[in-house]
Amino acid sequence: MLEILSVDPGSIAAELGMERGDRLVSIAGRPVVDLLDVALADQAEDLRIELLKRDGETWLLEFDKDAEEPLGIDVPHPDPEECGNQCLFCFVHQLPRGMRKSLYVKDDDYRFSFLYGAYVTLTNIGEEDIRRILEQHLSPLYVSVHATDEALRQRLLGRQGPAVLPLLRQLVEGGIQLHTQVVLCPGFNDGPALLQTLTDLHALGPNILSLAVVPVGLTGHRRNLPTLRLPTIEEARQTLAMIHDFQRECLRQGGSRFVFAADELYLRAGLPFPPIDDYEELGQLENGVGMIPLFREEAEQVLAEVDKLPPGPFSVLTGESAAAEVVRFASALEAAVGTTIFVHVIRNEFFGGGVTVAGLVTGRDILHQLRGVTVGKRLLVPEVMLRDGEEVFLDDLRLEDLSRELKVPMTTFDSSPWGLVEALDHISRDNFQR
Repeated sequence: MLEILSVDPGSIAAELGMERGDRLVSIAGRPVVDLLDVALADQAEDLRIELLKRDGETWLLEFDKDAEEPLGIDVPHPDPEECGNQCLFCFVHQLPRGMRKSLYVKDDDYRFSFLYGAYVTLTNIGEEDIRRILEQHLSPLYVSVHATDEALRQRLLGRQGPAVLPLLRQLVEGGIQLHTQVVLCPGFNDGPALLQTLTDLHALGPNILSLAVVPVGLTGHRRNLPTLRLPTIEEARQTLAMIHDFQRECLRQGGSRFVFAADELYLRAGLPFPPIDDYEELGQLENGVGMIPLFREEAEQVLAEVDKLPPGPFSVLTGESAAAEVVRFASALEAAVGTTIFVHVIRNEFFGGGVTVAGLVTGRDILHQLRGVTVGKRLLVPEVMLRDGEEVFLDDLRLEDLSRELKVPMTTFDSSPWGLVEALDHISRDNFQR
């Protein structure tokens, strides 16, 4: 059973008479275990719910609703199944000390893979878990494969787990679709080992929806950890050549391109990005695959449509990886409508090493690097720098505290050209209303 913590006013659950403190006993005849059962119910149309009321009375509710229409209840969030791997490249092991405890928790939970798109290795999965995945059709899932050669995979993960290919085969034959990834560690799983992984995964059939090849991320805090490095320019080019050749063969066979390289590989290789259409459904966008090509396409759309924005000056933050794109867009926007935007590229001193993405920029790095710097009328902060749903940076510095320290008002925006323009337009409308 699962206790209901709250019920949204006006929701389906409220109309049915569900209340805080009631307990969900079963949904569609299946005992309710955790949040996952409620999430699946939110996606269903025909429901049969057994409910234990606070007064001990049992209700049986049968009703129809629109697919994807939530019930409107809040239930306890499960603690994550913790990861028992000791991956050579684990980012958590590279974190500096003194951060909040939750950042040091390694999770490897198939439920979070389904709910949030989190990548899991499946090394701690059991037969009961597999049965639940198949019975409840938890699809798609996101799986970190890294290598299909079992000895190499065990070396990368630092432990022995279930053989990955039979496990993936069992899932895809049971109708589960998978997005997969390889964290590329030069000298380990690149070259022939990568080609074997591409070949083995593609052979599993169309339920392997995609494979992202992402270069290893290294911080400056790898104390007492195995020696790893980023790919050289030549290694990045060789990897991209292999991926492009494999894509052509996949297309020749009449399917998807299947495998996609992270933007960072093109940046390291100094090679142009493929056209945006070559990324197909952009199924690995959250993995840094196709973000820059998408940014460029949206920038073109914005510049073709925007006709008026406040003059500024304003400032916008970015990390080093996207700096060139953001600077180019800001310059083009100024030329088109006269809005002055200063772009401040924040170096990641907190993590050090090769960490250059905007999503890992900390509030303290922003504070230290912008003290005494002219930022104009307002500082625009991409939402990717903040904790999901909160105005808090990775290092727990709050947006309002940063605003107070720098003595400038701040506005968050969706990390895209459209998001930036919409934020500026919102600022303009606010000023007009005053």
